[in-house]
Amino acid sequence: MPIHPGPSVLVCSLIFRLAHQLLQRLPVPKVVKQDAFRSWKWKNLSVSMVHSVLTGIWALTCVVVWPETLSDIHSYHTPLSYLLVCVSTGYFVHDATDIILSGHAKGSWEFLLHHALVRQYASDSGAVIALFVEVNSVTLHLRLMLKLASAQSSTLYYVNKLTNLFTYVMFRLTTQFYLTWFIIHNYSWLDHGGYFLVSMMVMNIMILIYFYRLLRADFFPRSCAGQNGMHNNNTKKFISD
Repeated sequence: MPIHPGPSVLVCSLIFRLAHQLLQRLPVPKVVKQDAFRSWKWKNLSVSMVHSVLTGIWALTCVVVWPETLSDIHSYHTPLSYLLVCVSTGYFVHDATDIILSGHAKGSWEFLLHHALVRQYASDSGAVIALFVEVNSVTLHLRLMLKLASAQSSTLYYVNKLTNLFTYVMFRLTTQFYLTWFIIHNYSWLDHGGYFLVSMMVMNIMILIYFYRLLRADFFPRSCAGQNGMHNNNTKKFISD
């Protein structure tokens, strides 16, 4: 395995930047074009969708082919899993840069914090398992893009919100709690175990808060103005990874 992944991460980041430019050529809903924030968020989510589809399938494939990934989280590596981590880290670098340079860092601080925390497993197979959450991110991104397009009343949104609930529990909550269990169970011999445990607990709190927001928004909506979150508090802190 390469000792210094910096060049690989940089190349992957540039590839996602290129994808960002190419995706801008695709048609965009008229309602999205009319609002500057919606327009930026649509472009940002488009790249995120590509990342989620790619890395979610990739992570699942790694575990199916090499089941040792699940049990030897601390030290198991394969060339394919290493490349996956480089690709995903490159995306996070691109996304963080896009958020900061576009001037949306203040309203997206949760995403920047999340990006920083999930990098804690960047050198081992824990990152591969952590990327299971990207399966759920596909439905999360689709949900948000439909909201940006004001399509909350569509059949697609209804089907997606049920699928999103399932994938949130199956791939996001289950994955997070498995990683937390592993750290607690092996705390005595893990290097920097305290840091990992604190980071995971912060992530757990964030994910449970997001889950509460998701349930409240899609299954227990309040009859108040701005429920769709398009203009209040920077789109009500869109749920995303």
